[in-house]
Amino acid sequence: MYNHAPEGYDCPFCRLAAGGEDHLTAQHDIVLRRERAFAFVASRWWPNNQGHVLVVPTEHHENLYDLPAAAGHAVHDVVREVAVAIRSTYGCEGVSTRQHNEPAGYQDAWHYHVHVFPRYADDNLYNTRHLAEPATAAEREPYVRRLTEHFDSIRKASG
Repeated sequence: MYNHAPEGYDCPFCRLAAGGEDHLTAQHDIVLRRERAFAFVASRWWPNNQGHVLVVPTEHHENLYDLPAAAGHAVHDVVREVAVAIRSTYGCEGVSTRQHNEPAGYQDAWHYHVHVFPRYADDNLYNTRHLAEPATAAEREPYVRRLTEHFDSIRKASG
């Protein structure tokens, strides 16, 4: 419908869903995987909101306009699980979610995704831009570990 991906777009989220990696995101960054959606600690960080997570559908849908209801529900369910996990493990005071569509809407990856941010008093999230350099694997690792341990404990408790 309203698509902006260039011809031959090599989707990094599809690559990750299929088991691949790139210079920004690796399989070990994935903290939760469900049949229709998965979540990973993003490499793009904001100054006061490090460790934010992206939730994406496993199938390629460029934006909200193209997203089938079942995929949207699956993403929303994972967003909720991730929000609870971030709130439980990061020591933050709240959580915000954001989702962008089209260039004017600040979308720059052509696969639907939802940002889940840890929030802190006076963190200034909406008045800052992301950091110029991506977070390294070593910087992401403590956040990946916290979230993975959280989800592992839930799996063990539910039998």
